[in-house]
Amino acid sequence: MLDFIQGQSPVIQALIATCFTWSITILGAASVFVAKDIGKRVLDSMLGFAAGVMIAASYWSLLAPSIEMSEGGGFPAWFPATVGFALGGIFLLGIDRLIPHLHLGGSIDDAEGIKTSWRRSTLLVLAVTLHHIPEGLAVGVAFGSAAAGFPSASFMGAIALAIGIAIQNFPEGMAVSLPLRREGLSLKASFFYGQLSGLVEPVAGVIGAAVVLMVRPVLPYALGFAAGAMIYVVIEELIPESQRGSHNDLATMSAMLGFVVMMILEVTFGG
Repeated sequence: MLDFIQGQSPVIQALIATCFTWSITILGAASVFVAKDIGKRVLDSMLGFAAGVMIAASYWSLLAPSIEMSEGGGFPAWFPATVGFALGGIFLLGIDRLIPHLHLGGSIDDAEGIKTSWRRSTLLVLAVTLHHIPEGLAVGVAFGSAAAGFPSASFMGAIALAIGIAIQNFPEGMAVSLPLRREGLSLKASFFYGQLSGLVEPVAGVIGAAVVLMVRPVLPYALGFAAGAMIYVVIEELIPESQRGSHNDLATMSAMLGFVVMMILEVTFGG
């Protein structure tokens, strides 16, 4: 299977990989058919784990390759990664301010973005959809950079990143569909909207791979951009929500576990 994927163009590779990560979101969302609810303890640990994966991926899979491939250029090696990182955070900040959404556990009065009369369930789905964007973008940029031939970016490293994103997508699918069921939606509707939150990943992945292939000089900036967008989601959403309840120690340890899992994947397959 890996040989087949490796033989495809980077855009197709990114599409296949992000369809895989989306499929794991679908599996997580399908848990609504076998579980009635999700406890706050479990939710906090899942959010913490996802945060740890995204933090590790931001460095090992994105920022470190960006810095390495910038060495010997016209700017300091840290410059493209820094600029891209800042732009990624600003991009997510803009989306955060514009698109109406509601974080898990919040009341309808806590909804962010442009004021709207949309239902609470719609706002919950949009909140999770927002942080699937940088995940898909990161995978796409990783495959695009691997095709560029830089030693610091490899096909197996992009595969490791996709696997890491997929692992944390399972609890994310659960974290959408089960609360939606609790909000009163039917089983089918809860599943549909839960998996729909991950559909943006293949779109973002294809765009990320295509951009870095068309404009190769932006590659280090694109890697930093994806990292900045992911870290924005972690700090603005995942960590605060995982620490909101009484299980903050568990959430913290889960974040460390997620970091270690992603680090092992990257060092094992991407090194």
